[in-house]
Amino acid sequence: MCGLSGEVRFDGERPDLAAVERMSEQLAARGPDGRGIWTSGAVALGHRRLKIIDLSDRGSQPMTDAQGGMTGVFNGCIYNYRELREELRGMGHRFESTSDTEVILKAYQQWGTACVEHFYGMFAFALAEHRTGRVILARDRLGIKPLYLASTPGRLRFASSLPALLAAGDVDTSLDPVAVHQYLSWHATVAAPRTVLKGVGKLPPATVRVVEPDGTYRDHRYWQPSYTRRPEYAGMSPDEWRDAVLDALRTAVRRRMVSDVPVGVLLSGGLDSSLIVALLADEGQHDLMTFSVGFETEGGERGDEFRYSDLVAREFRTAHHQLLVPSDRVSADLDAAVAAMSEPMVSHDVVAFHLLSEQVSKEVKVVQSGQGADEVFAGYHWYPELAEVAREDEAERYAKTYFDRAHADLAQVLQPHMLPTEDVSGRFVEEHMAVPGAQTALDAALRLDTHVMLVEDPVKRVDNMTMAWGLEARVPFLDHELVELAAACPPELKLADGGKGVLKEAGRKLLPREIVDRPKGYFPVPAIRHMAGPVLDRVREAMEAPEAKGRGLFQEAYVAELLASPDEHRTRRGNNALWQVALLEIWLQTHGIT
Repeated sequence: MCGLSGEVRFDGERPDLAAVERMSEQLAARGPDGRGIWTSGAVALGHRRLKIIDLSDRGSQPMTDAQGGMTGVFNGCIYNYRELREELRGMGHRFESTSDTEVILKAYQQWGTACVEHFYGMFAFALAEHRTGRVILARDRLGIKPLYLASTPGRLRFASSLPALLAAGDVDTSLDPVAVHQYLSWHATVAAPRTVLKGVGKLPPATVRVVEPDGTYRDHRYWQPSYTRRPEYAGMSPDEWRDAVLDALRTAVRRRMVSDVPVGVLLSGGLDSSLIVALLADEGQHDLMTFSVGFETEGGERGDEFRYSDLVAREFRTAHHQLLVPSDRVSADLDAAVAAMSEPMVSHDVVAFHLLSEQVSKEVKVVQSGQGADEVFAGYHWYPELAEVAREDEAERYAKTYFDRAHADLAQVLQPHMLPTEDVSGRFVEEHMAVPGAQTALDAALRLDTHVMLVEDPVKRVDNMTMAWGLEARVPFLDHELVELAAACPPELKLADGGKGVLKEAGRKLLPREIVDRPKGYFPVPAIRHMAGPVLDRVREAMEAPEAKGRGLFQEAYVAELLASPDEHRTRRGNNALWQVALLEIWLQTHGIT
């Protein structure tokens, strides 16, 4: 797990090494254990290293393979790198390290861009071919690892975070109205390749981009599971599906223990993270370190779920760490959490993950997390509604169920120059759901949520907040083989038992009933949800700042109404409307965007 950056020139000029250095410096938190710069011809690559696999200097990056004539930088982990190394050795390749980075270089030499199909893991990488000047960019199947891009005439820059590109300079920071529309409609989801800034994009998940020396490029999407009932699973009983899911999850968890340093677990006490702990215990893991976070009660809302996480910790005898965060820490940490965001994220638990990651990073460098199970196994409350609609009505129902606001409502929120004339967010959903490969309306919704919403909200949130402290988070529920299996699973098995039915049945084989049958929980942060005390003061400061007034993004009357009664205005999904509006402005100001 690391931070990568680079620049490619197409105009005959040499890369700006000072800009690459600035990007690398901005990525220091992602890789505090080492740094490196490499340049040749029109290409420069930068890297910050977090030592997880091959702790020696032989694993340092940028890594050059002189025999293969290429240099690469990599962020992530290839969980099957040991097996691939042996396979490639059998094909005649020689290795100088025990790192997964070198496996990527050799795999590309052997299989070309199809190398990504051999990788089990989370990754973003850039490879430069010395002879041709061609650059290869790639991202993992579920978009767990980020890769941001900034193009100007004659130049391409890329980095593991958006702020790194800003540090390089010469970025168009004007706002993209389509992206802002998605942000305000779709609970801060801005789908690749867009970001809220016109001058910054992102490589979509499951994509390989081949960049030629003249600046032209071609993209190849190498993976998309079918959300249909497949013949190889025909006739499987519910018990057989339960066992298949449990076996696939067991494999996913086992894969993510590959490391040369200890691995812990972020334990909320919910079904998903508790299953990870149970499976690791079942695999013989002793004194597994687990970590939970909770917050002070605000507005009558309890801010912790320690009773559940403590139960799991006792059941499986983990070395448990519990963090109770007072409300004043939430406001004090808010700006640091926003600074760690590559894009604005409104979910309340973003601050929770930032505070938790700070503490966890003092104990371990790697953790497993339960993120993704709700999208993959239909755990959210709105999925039963979507299962009842006809295919022709699915996009409209999805928007009514999940979107924070309708397109018509945005006229009261945004200034006219920022409001697209049509419902661009609704159209995105319609087009995505119309793509073949989803059998039912629920299948189409799960495909959309798993491959777009999940990438651009929960997964990004975990990556940004953990990596702000040099902590690698691994997500077994996003193992691509498990996702493929879940996509083929009959919808009624996922919807059973109030959602995640097949996963709950798997959990009953390993977990206490109180964990499986408990109400669905989340990381509650009452101080933000109810706009309490210092958090409201910070929001008011941002919305009344000269930068906000000069930007003229939101309707003044709407902002005044929100500030007058900050805890009363909710979006259609029940989220605090002031927080969503203010977070975008706080993010822009924090990152120096005027």
